[in-house]
Amino acid sequence: MDDIAFFDLNAQHAAFGQDIKRAIDSVLARSHLILGPELEAFESEFAAFCGVRFCVGVGSGLDALVLVLRALGIGAGEEVLVPAHTFIATWLAVTQAGATPVGVDVNEDFTINPAALASSITPRTRAIIPVHLYGQPAAMSAISEVAARHGLAVIEDAAQAHGAKFRGRVTGGLGLAAGFSFYPTKNLGALGDGGAVTTDDPQLAARLRRLRNYGSEVKYIHSEQGTNSRLDELQAAVLRVKLRHLAAGNSARRALAARYHEALTALPIALPHTQPEREHVWHLYVIRSAVRDDLAEHLRHQGIGSHIHYPIPPHLQVALANLDYRAGAFPVAERMAAEVLSLPFWPEMDPVLTERVATSIAQFAAEDVT
Repeated sequence: MDDIAFFDLNAQHAAFGQDIKRAIDSVLARSHLILGPELEAFESEFAAFCGVRFCVGVGSGLDALVLVLRALGIGAGEEVLVPAHTFIATWLAVTQAGATPVGVDVNEDFTINPAALASSITPRTRAIIPVHLYGQPAAMSAISEVAARHGLAVIEDAAQAHGAKFRGRVTGGLGLAAGFSFYPTKNLGALGDGGAVTTDDPQLAARLRRLRNYGSEVKYIHSEQGTNSRLDELQAAVLRVKLRHLAAGNSARRALAARYHEALTALPIALPHTQPEREHVWHLYVIRSAVRDDLAEHLRHQGIGSHIHYPIPPHLQVALANLDYRAGAFPVAERMAAEVLSLPFWPEMDPVLTERVATSIAQFAAEDVT
């Protein structure tokens, strides 16, 4: 039996790799590699996809969030509410902007718990960063209501949710601004690092364009202290090709998630579900098991890849020890970290493979019972 990888980019490149090569060759022929026509075209196309006026391409998903916070003037002495179950980049964006991340526990759907937001707000709170984790939008209506009552900015972390929808509206247009990652394994992935900010605010977009380019709008004239974080022409050209296939890829992901759900529903594991009013894009298919580590080892012995997103919550990472959180601070998030397991999943995956993964999990469950 052939091994089943956790993720396979080769299948995607085989599907439309020639289009990608042509796009790259076109950029090389022009030799305009930074802040050129491909980036402008991608920014326009991705903004339209997200239903917003502006898109600003930057160097990574982390930079996208950092630059939004800087553009809003959020920094030292101020706080930003972040979910306790997420990749550490959400928290690092806040610390790199000079502000303090304040953790908020999550719901069983892995997204920030709106009911827990109000008790975390202080006079220093400036913003909320809900994360559309694993491809499912957070409860944006409830989050926005809390933010409106307290005068807070809502900044979406949409790194895993390209094309997801809440009440029919696409992520990237559900808050004041949104940060996207184009890491190669994302639903919309480049051939390296890349990111973008989407917004309807013209002044915010203009400042982001300055900040990403050394604080400059005109070459060698710098109105403020910016940085170097620009989505380059090669990556923008690749993303333009892949953007044309994103809707089909998301549809394929939904079909695979349905296959997994049907095959796994009778087993003693917790399955992910799409919440009402939300359109999931299934960046990952994440189950939960009280014996997660044993299950992952069983799958490994069966030649089946899996991954843990994420084994240690940000508030318990050594890198953020200065925030002085302790184990038990966010019980749901900490339980998630101990139970979550991402199964093999990519849009070109043969649906038959989901049956083989499910069969292996069923074998483990039977052995675990005995």
